[in-house]
Amino acid sequence: MNRRLGFRFTSYKAAEQSPFDKLFDIFQELITHTSGEVEEALDWLRELDKEYELTDDDYTIDDFIEDLKAKGYLREEIELDPEGSGEGQSGDPSFSMTAKLERMLRRRALDQIFGKLKRRGSGNHRTGKTGQGDEHTGDFRAYRFGDRLEQISMTESLRNAQVNHGMDEFRLEENDLVVEDTHHKAQMSTVLMIDISHSMILYGEDRITPAKKVAMALTELITTRYPKDTLDILVFGNDAWPISVAELPYLKVGPYHTNTVAGLQLAMDLLRRKRNTNKQIFMITDGKPSCLRMPDGTYYKNSVGLDDYIVEKCYNMASQARKLHIPITTFMIAQDPYLMQFVRHFTEANKGKAFFTGLKGLGEMIFEDYEQNRKKRLRG
Repeated sequence: MNRRLGFRFTSYKAAEQSPFDKLFDIFQELITHTSGEVEEALDWLRELDKEYELTDDDYTIDDFIEDLKAKGYLREEIELDPEGSGEGQSGDPSFSMTAKLERMLRRRALDQIFGKLKRRGSGNHRTGKTGQGDEHTGDFRAYRFGDRLEQISMTESLRNAQVNHGMDEFRLEENDLVVEDTHHKAQMSTVLMIDISHSMILYGEDRITPAKKVAMALTELITTRYPKDTLDILVFGNDAWPISVAELPYLKVGPYHTNTVAGLQLAMDLLRRKRNTNKQIFMITDGKPSCLRMPDGTYYKNSVGLDDYIVEKCYNMASQARKLHIPITTFMIAQDPYLMQFVRHFTEANKGKAFFTGLKGLGEMIFEDYEQNRKKRLRG
């Protein structure tokens, strides 16, 4: 009896989600947009529930909030009597994110932007050089003085001994030894600069949330897949300052101009302290440089067009980074022709790279560039 082999196609059925999981996915997106403001995110969730009937009588928004607290995602904070009378509490309880939810947001950003990535040991950045590294290439060569014992391929070496001396007088000599070549795994120190000037929320477009997601995802990628690498994150407006991983979900745009020079100075200061040979700067910005901090502590600002004085300072910083063998990759969200021309000149001064992009695909682009840079040792 002949049986026909082939494929059987059925209708796609989405995986079942519990009421909590369905709401939790939406809540994580909302709280990223609200920069960690839990109450605001819950208000938006309630509005969405009214419009799209996300819950029913068996599982309400209040049930969801209780589950968030029970699972350790939210911390309830009770406000004391503002008059200090000690007579009890005042107002409704408020909520804040826990470290567990902050970690969850980083993992979610990584999954959204870079896909499901598996942890791969201690690092995965190859150079084009072979030698005494720690990643096998599959290529063999004769043993040389100084090679480590664990590099010797016993199978290939024993085969050589059999061929060279025969089985009757079997012996293993130095000339019989074969070593498997390995790649060095390059270590990278990266600084990610994020523009938080006011223009990042102008014109009805939220540009800070995608930048924030990229930072969270890149942090999670490096700590899980490339733990030998380092990542520092800084923000720049009128000034520049480093921020911790824990601060990322709460990152907001301020009433700032764009002091690109301050950001680059801080980035290079951070990288000078790193022992890794390979260093790079990623800069996410949507606007032109419009601010400088003067030696006396005052600010020189000009938002009209491109100010020659400010622009020249930027070019000088790009050149300094090049001398330190620190390439700068600029991800320019704006598409204005005169700004694009500035970025081209800036990139030429640094011999770095520039991407003129919208918000869509920003994370994938940064990930691909990070991976590409890790395949070789950067020499400036």
